[in-house]
Amino acid sequence: MNILIGNQKGGCGKSTIALLLANFLTLVKHQKVTLIDMDYQQSIAQKFEKAKVLENKPPYDVVAAQLAHYPVLQSAIMQTPNEAVIIDLPGKLDDDGLLPVFGSADLLICPFSYDEFSFDSTVLFAIVLRKLNPEIPIIFIPNRVKANVRYETMQEVNKQLSKLGDLAPLIPDRIDFQRVTTFMTPLPVLPVIIPVFDQIYHTIEQKLSVNGNG
Repeated sequence: MNILIGNQKGGCGKSTIALLLANFLTLVKHQKVTLIDMDYQQSIAQKFEKAKVLENKPPYDVVAAQLAHYPVLQSAIMQTPNEAVIIDLPGKLDDDGLLPVFGSADLLICPFSYDEFSFDSTVLFAIVLRKLNPEIPIIFIPNRVKANVRYETMQEVNKQLSKLGDLAPLIPDRIDFQRVTTFMTPLPVLPVIIPVFDQIYHTIEQKLSVNGNG
């Protein structure tokens, strides 16, 4: 199962969502996971290497890679059909290296924020992916939502995105998310993310059932 975490808009929290999902699948659902970090900053891979120095055996592998590496990685992925592969994508659409990644994906998780620029980028990203992979389920996650801000466009944004995929419960902006590592999700974060990742896991189960693997 290839799960993409993507949006061409920077600052939407892709890498944190990728970490949270990997932690959820391994620690809560006991699923074998590999996380491929293709983001420019490769912050996940850096956290992974730091954590390995301090901790015991990691719960899942993190692979730092570039888009050009994907055809080779895909061959290896095909040999592990019972494994969930989470790919933290670079924030762009103008690279032909994305074509095989998009084409082989089973699920797109697209975090976004409620501002005009994020909305436009999110819609374009989803439309391009859907053209290349028409049957792929898309889950949009309103992320880093500030409690003291009134988002006048929220209702309209939700309406438009619901035409392209499913909308997950929102994730508020909290300092605790900065403490997420490849070994640990802070306890205060769990009540917030469980409804979001339960929905994602349900979509994964449905996809596997349709593919005859569940």
